[in-house]
Amino acid sequence: MQTTSFKIGEKVRHAKRPEWGVGAITKIEVITRDGRPDRRIWIRFPTAGEKSVLSSMAELEHVEAAPLGGAPTLADAHARADSGWLGEIAKRKPEDMMVALPDSATDPFVPLRRRLEQTFALYRFDAPNKLIEWAIAQSGLNDPMSRFSRHDLEAFFKRWKFALDAHLGKLMQDARREPGTLEDASRGAPPSAVAAMRRISQYR
Repeated sequence: MQTTSFKIGEKVRHAKRPEWGVGAITKIEVITRDGRPDRRIWIRFPTAGEKSVLSSMAELEHVEAAPLGGAPTLADAHARADSGWLGEIAKRKPEDMMVALPDSATDPFVPLRRRLEQTFALYRFDAPNKLIEWAIAQSGLNDPMSRFSRHDLEAFFKRWKFALDAHLGKLMQDARREPGTLEDASRGAPPSAVAAMRRISQYR
């Protein structure tokens, strides 16, 4: 059983779900499970929204800094106590945050194969019924439609998808200098990611 202590506000990474990025603990509840004390921990992840896990079961890792995490979300901006919601929005517009790609897919200091894997994983949202799931992950809000209309979200998603395809195209070019990297990284990629690679290849 995991005995590591956690506190609200701490940054953690789920070892078995690295694609979720670095999340912030929002709530901790002490429970009894199989006669033993345990903790249910709520964590807001940049690419997966809020998740609830058991401390004894989840492989959570403390994170001092988050160089591989996702881009800051609207929820992150709202939670910033040092500058507040308006201060953050003054620095970066909500619509810009909604169309940004996560650092784990774009940071040039992250190995190319890792950036490719993270980029492929983002294509899991490329389906009509995934719009709200994408919006939750992208905004960090439990109910993104409380902040945006569906029309807004569809427009944001279209811009985000364009940026995603353009970024994948750039990574595919970079992969030419590292033979085998693209093939290795694309194993297990969502069908929509494979389709995107074929579509991009036709125009190159």
